Amino acid sequence: MLIYPHIDPVALQIGPLAIHWYGLTYLAAFGLFMFLGTRRLRHPPFAAITGPGAWSRRDVEDILFLGVMGVIVGGRLGYCLFYKPGYYATHPLEIFAIWQGGMSFHGGLLGVIAAMVWFARSRQRPWLQVADFVAPCVPTGLAAGRVGNFINGELWGRFASPDLPWGMVFAHSGSMQPRHPSQVYQFLLEGLLLFVLLWLYARRERRQGQVAAAFLLGYGVFRFIAEFFREPDSFLGLLPLGMSMGQWLCLPMVAGGVGLWLWAQRQPVQK
Repeated sequence: MLIYPHIDPVALQIGPLAIHWYGLTYLAAFGLFMFLGTRRLRHPPFAAITGPGAWSRRDVEDILFLGVMGVIVGGRLGYCLFYKPGYYATHPLEIFAIWQGGMSFHGGLLGVIAAMVWFARSRQRPWLQVADFVAPCVPTGLAAGRVGNFINGELWGRFASPDLPWGMVFAHSGSMQPRHPSQVYQFLLEGLLLFVLLWLYARRERRQGQVAAAFLLGYGVFRFIAEFFREPDSFLGLLPLGMSMGQWLCLPMVAGGVGLWLWAQRQPVQK
């Protein structure tokens, strides 16, 4: 049985300026996206596109900027709508109080999709082509975020058997019983494993939309599994069928991924 090490969330303090580890994980996520995005330019079909529709490093930078905006706006609005709609309906100004915490991955995903649609229209490109480009570059950023969750000692797991070798006590959870380190599970599943599978899948020519579909399906399945070990939000608990809000939100992702992949399967391979 392990004890959570109580990592100081502040990585560096210079006078009144405090640099938090969580902020550094965001910077790492952005850096990883740029690194992978520039290498994605070499993958088919993007390397073969010439003329006005050719992809460049500037496109990667613009997608990153728009994607960050989508994550922030979509993530916050998604949390307010999916998790506490009643509260924020009566306290609308607190929607803007993002420093108080409260972000939703699924809301952030919708925000990123909106950003990709905007980018695709502004560049006169098929938005599924943009989604296929972006999808394999995302999981490493998700992995970085889970590292930040662990450093902050938040989003801990459900109670685990005392015999579980990696069961961890999060004393600030209010209990000294061992729990699943669900942040680590999500880091491994939604981050590293999803990245490896998607990156290998996306290196070959695929029908337009299939890489994006693989992301939706892969993340939805891995997150659904991880939620069995993650403590549900205290103000929600478990919902109908004994599933968490995260699991319910993953179901349309999985359905959308399967539907998109089957639709794309009937389309020609992009050259």
